[in-house]
Amino acid sequence: MLTLSLIGIGCGDPEQLTRAAVQAINAADLILIPRKGTAKSDLADLRRTICADVLTNPTTRIAEFDLPVRDAGEVDYRKGVDDWHDAVAATWSRAITSHLEGDGKVALLIWGDPSLYDSSLRIARRLDPLPEIEVIPGITSIQALCAAHALPLNDIGEPFLVTTGRRLREGGWPQGVDTVVVMLDGSTAFQSLDPAWLDIWWGAYLGMPDQIVMSGALAEVGPRIAALRQQARERHGWIMDSYILKRRP
Repeated sequence: MLTLSLIGIGCGDPEQLTRAAVQAINAADLILIPRKGTAKSDLADLRRTICADVLTNPTTRIAEFDLPVRDAGEVDYRKGVDDWHDAVAATWSRAITSHLEGDGKVALLIWGDPSLYDSSLRIARRLDPLPEIEVIPGITSIQALCAAHALPLNDIGEPFLVTTGRRLREGGWPQGVDTVVVMLDGSTAFQSLDPAWLDIWWGAYLGMPDQIVMSGALAEVGPRIAALRQQARERHGWIMDSYILKRRP
């Protein structure tokens, strides 16, 4: 039987790997490393570094493949994502059958954790035939962001909301919460909010050597974050960031 292991590898620091992740990497017959174009070659490099550091099983093979690009111009957002997931699933299937004959264990090293704003589980369930799916949890970008700022995420006895930049920009501040975690923000959605009484804790390239963090009153540091984010994106060709907003009483 084919088993697909989705292994959370944290946010960039190989020291964040759990023992379970190391064991799962070494238990794999085949490790697939996705390439996302030259602009995001750092992500493939990190996966190669992790394999070089912890892989001791001489029979485990490593294969790389190119991921299809999502059509960002698709008017229907959900349909565009569904079509992209279908294309990624087909790419996974081709990569598996090209490098593994019959049964075995295939591993994908998932940035952060497969449970949070990651599509690997949804894509895995589109494979035909459907493999047995194994998930190895990893450190999320939210955990890494809180650690970088030495910040407790929730206030005592209070809830928080995790959302996307698109939802924050379109819907404004969510009702019923004073703490909001924002991920997948392509264009600094915090600039669409009234900055009065808001504080921000922001981080980019968390866990990587180029990690950048900044915090403070949104009215004061928001413009600086936007400028720094643009500079970092131009320098690297890509950026992966997240931030926490808290509303003061």
